[in-house]
Amino acid sequence: MKTDRRLTRWMASAASFPTRHLLPLILTGLFLLPLFWMFSASLRVPGTPPSPTLEWIPQPLTFSNFVRIFEVLPMGRYLLNSTFVALMGVALTLLTASWAGFGMSQLGPRARLRLLILSAVLQMIPVTALWLARFVLFAWLGFGNSHLALIAPALMGSSPLFILLFYWNFRRINSTVFESAELDGASLLKIWWHIALPLARPALMAVGLLAFLFYWNDFINPLLYLRSQTLYTLPVGLLQLQEMDKTNWPLLMAASVVITVPAVAVFAALQRTLLWWEME
Repeated sequence: MKTDRRLTRWMASAASFPTRHLLPLILTGLFLLPLFWMFSASLRVPGTPPSPTLEWIPQPLTFSNFVRIFEVLPMGRYLLNSTFVALMGVALTLLTASWAGFGMSQLGPRARLRLLILSAVLQMIPVTALWLARFVLFAWLGFGNSHLALIAPALMGSSPLFILLFYWNFRRINSTVFESAELDGASLLKIWWHIALPLARPALMAVGLLAFLFYWNDFINPLLYLRSQTLYTLPVGLLQLQEMDKTNWPLLMAASVVITVPAVAVFAALQRTLLWWEME
């Protein structure tokens, strides 16, 4: 009897699978199609033009482009620079943005409203309006031609959006939880570390991913502040590769794959971690 019930449930689940998962699978395929095309184009013979049609498996197939990009440019060094800048930027962003968001959540209504308005106004200011002021400020501080100029925005939370994400998550927590911990003698730092952050896991994952993509894909700031080739990051390396040979599409696609794969891997890892936390 139990076997029949399990078989019935399994058949019902199998019958409902197409209707429940068909549309998400189609949308996932549409988003993955450009990534697959990029990887397929990177396997073409060097110097060949892009295929006029979608070529699933190029003929002939070669992996020499991935070796070549490390020969013509110090892409290994660029990869290490990008990894260092992204990891430091993410760590500092999570620290400062969560501090700011937690501090805002503990303020009174009028102070919170003022800071929310200020954050919204700062979010609307275009990044291009800050380039000159930042360049002059970092030159005065001696941050020019160093990775400090790329990481410095993380000391202010990188973006008002990240601070607001933490603020909204902390505001959803019942204030009595913080008040009870404070009555037990816990300091604000202990409340932030032991109570607020564990309850704001979705914000940690979201801000961590957005901050990683922000620093990993940053192109303008390295171009503005860095002058030594040994300090360049991967986006600047891709520009150098394009200037060397603008028509060598397989080589450019191979470099694009090297830049894209870490971002996709981080997204998949964070998504898996968040799902695991939710299942606990």
